[in-house]
Amino acid sequence: MQRTLIIGASGQIGKKLTQLMLEKNQQVTALVRDKSKLSDLDSDKLSIVEGDLSKDFEHAYKNCNKIVFVAGSGGHTGADQTILIDLWAACRAADYAIKHDVKHFIMVSSIGADQPSIGSNSMQPYLVAKHMADEHLINSGLCYSIIRPSTLTNEAATAKFTSQRPEQKEQAIITRDDVAEALLFCISTPPKKSAITELFNGNKKITEIF
Repeated sequence: MQRTLIIGASGQIGKKLTQLMLEKNQQVTALVRDKSKLSDLDSDKLSIVEGDLSKDFEHAYKNCNKIVFVAGSGGHTGADQTILIDLWAACRAADYAIKHDVKHFIMVSSIGADQPSIGSNSMQPYLVAKHMADEHLINSGLCYSIIRPSTLTNEAATAKFTSQRPEQKEQAIITRDDVAEALLFCISTPPKKSAITELFNGNKKITEIF
């Protein structure tokens, strides 16, 4: 049986992805710090597991063969939480995946993680954390999909994508709902090989991106 663990399932993208998967009758384990944040979701396909990403969360991996790491420390936290969640927890998530023979690991990274030094001073700790977490996954031996979304918006989903960076910075955006749709596609369509994909709203179907 295919079961996907969503790490960070109570976040904006994580919760939307959880909902989409349940609508498709897919088996989901949702790892959250507080179960009450998913109290509005009710499905026999859903298992909610509590865990603290700054501590041991390996128990959430039981019976899961796909992993989505969509957790983040959030913009209101400092560099200490960025290191603990966006870097250290992401690295441990990959290490646990190796131990549990996970078949596919999907990491939600960030645009700019390839060159964190060119980011703004305020963004550099976050981008460095994402960069190092990505490198750890790349070197893990796991089959991976690293998704690097551009600036996130709360607009309605467009179902239109591109993996080419727009020339204009203001066009380098993507809705959170579209990111969730892209993640659902990655889960449902196993990759032929590991890949890193930058993601923006554009004019292509998701099937043309992955």
